[in-house]
Amino acid sequence: MTHVFHRNPKQTLEFAVRGEGIRLFDQHGRDYIDASGGAAVSCLGHGHPDVIQAIKKQLDEVAYAHSSFFTTRACEELADFLAERAPGDLNHIYFVSGGSEAVEAALKLARQYFVEKGQPSRRHFIARRQSYHGNTLGALAIGGNVWRREPFLPLLVPAHHVSPCYAYRDQRADESPEQYAQRLADELDAKLRELGAENVAAFVAETVVGATAGVLPPVGGYLKRIREVCDRHGVLLILDEVMSGMGRTGHLFACAEDGVVPDIVTIAKGLGAGYQPIGAMVASSRIYDTIVAGSGFFQHGHTYMGHATACAAALAVQRVIERDGLLANVLARGEQLRASLRRELGEHPNVGDIRGRGLFVGVEFVANRASKATLDPARRTHVLLKKTAMENGLMIYPSGGTADGAHGDHVLLAPPFICTEEDIEEIVAKFCRTVNSVLPG
Repeated sequence: MTHVFHRNPKQTLEFAVRGEGIRLFDQHGRDYIDASGGAAVSCLGHGHPDVIQAIKKQLDEVAYAHSSFFTTRACEELADFLAERAPGDLNHIYFVSGGSEAVEAALKLARQYFVEKGQPSRRHFIARRQSYHGNTLGALAIGGNVWRREPFLPLLVPAHHVSPCYAYRDQRADESPEQYAQRLADELDAKLRELGAENVAAFVAETVVGATAGVLPPVGGYLKRIREVCDRHGVLLILDEVMSGMGRTGHLFACAEDGVVPDIVTIAKGLGAGYQPIGAMVASSRIYDTIVAGSGFFQHGHTYMGHATACAAALAVQRVIERDGLLANVLARGEQLRASLRRELGEHPNVGDIRGRGLFVGVEFVANRASKATLDPARRTHVLLKKTAMENGLMIYPSGGTADGAHGDHVLLAPPFICTEEDIEEIVAKFCRTVNSVLPG
């Protein structure tokens, strides 16, 4: 009997005993290709010597110092690194321990910003259906993941939701991408007017939707139009790049590809690549300066914020990615991954869509390609795919409820940035074997 309170207590888990490159090994010596980076986390793979050495060096100096007493070189240098590379005036980095914490910090900063500006009526947040922003109560409240929210609805602060940018299912046949983007922007504008724009603090969106809907990249121009709507009404734009950021799409900040600068962006997962728990909220100078000139104190904080060892690990991760030119590899291997999947599965009767950016790829499964009808949820296809993939030595990240929170199945692939051409072909071969076993067509 285990005394660990596992997330799924009924599931029996093997022990991970070793990691090397893109593979993990269990106690029986079996190896598994980590084709999802866990949850899109392990961007450098496992056991990278540079990161391990950086952690050891930091431990020899100081492992932890509470942020109310000291800063550390690791914290300051990581902040400098990120600020120098962030778009626009996103110049101030608030370090936390993960994505949910980063989103909580962003929500509270947005609210405090308006309070200090003398606009205390700005209290509403608008997000999108089929989004996910974290599991803490504030992040869960704004998220649009139905099954995660449902048990806790009485505890959640009210939030408001508009349509996702879900071209596969929602773009009309007679609509161009530009027209579709404008329709969605008009929907947000209408929601702001309904609530009274003077009562809205921020619009929150994943730059590329991750786990809930299976990697939904925005159509061209969508985020620019959203930015225009927010600016028109004085509403902040918060982009959640916890999963899609830090190089996962081939750009350090995913929004750079769309030519958009948010007021706040949240990052985590690929920031530290799993070597230490770390996340961050990155705020614009305008917001930071308002707090400094006002109360001079952000009313928020966590015990482990700015953790020295976590910052040292993350800085080493980011330096390796930049030194080794891995963002270029992400773009190249991502093109290869999507092309190979389309070649092998593009005509499969149960594969509806293969999409993504960089090494951030989603495969959506359907009962009928023409109608896009979803598979029977009772079959739990996404669960069968994960189980079968593990038997085939492949780790994938599946989920259900893709289409509307109750129906639909997808698999998310997010392999490490260090993948070679041969690695991608092996991932595709194992994945196709898995799909053809679970869904023989």
